Amino acid sequence: MFRWLALLLVLSQPALAAELTLELPSGSRSWTTEQLLARPDVREVTIDNDTAYKHKTVYRAVPLASLLEGIRPGDHLQVVALDGFVAELAAAPLLATSGSRAWLAIEDPANPWPPLGEDKPSAGPFFLVWTDPQVDRIVPEQWPYQIATIRRLPPVAERFPALLPAAEASADVQAGFAQFQKNCLACHRLNRQGDAQFGPDLNVPYNPTEYLQAGFLKRLIRNPQDLRHWPQARMPAFAETTLSDTELDQLIAYLTHMAGRKVQ
Repeated sequence: MFRWLALLLVLSQPALAAELTLELPSGSRSWTTEQLLARPDVREVTIDNDTAYKHKTVYRAVPLASLLEGIRPGDHLQVVALDGFVAELAAAPLLATSGSRAWLAIEDPANPWPPLGEDKPSAGPFFLVWTDPQVDRIVPEQWPYQIATIRRLPPVAERFPALLPAAEASADVQAGFAQFQKNCLACHRLNRQGDAQFGPDLNVPYNPTEYLQAGFLKRLIRNPQDLRHWPQARMPAFAETTLSDTELDQLIAYLTHMAGRKVQ
């Protein structure tokens, strides 16, 4: 009986406050949930269809730009989530004050968000959400949730040279490298390089262009559940509104090119 009473007591307690770490040019700083919710710029934002809950949701949030002290539009930021998702983001869209706007949604321990599924946590403690995402074609990988750390780092090409295509590669391949960074690198490594710990390496031991016909690879990227149904799958669908047919062809051109540039 005492064990049941103890369990009920634990379940009745509010969720613990969380902490967000920022590693920026001005130095390292941590913000607690309580501190963020007490900021004068916190407000309610309505998101019509976020990537976590897939429906209209109202969040308490602060403009992300207001937290990025010392960050300039040309900088590169990395957002690290608790589950191993690592978003590599250009700073310019995060600093924008018009068009698509980035907000840091904050989970209140006294009013926690719902779980993402059975036996799963919520999207908290912090979730990067966007108002008017269609304006600047914000892709799913620009919506990281369960955020723990945001840091400024050198660009991907400097940190992970094995991701680079050959200097003489075509314009489509070079453009595909940009698409890979924007859409794939948050979950996948390539040539054993990248910080993500979420999805498989896309070149070692085999590149998907080596074992999937082009038509099926495009279908996999467009909607993974169309090709192989898996209830626990985490890879999102990439609609034409976020990844055009031309950009998809460029991404596949990059992957095809990199199949010939495997690390040993």
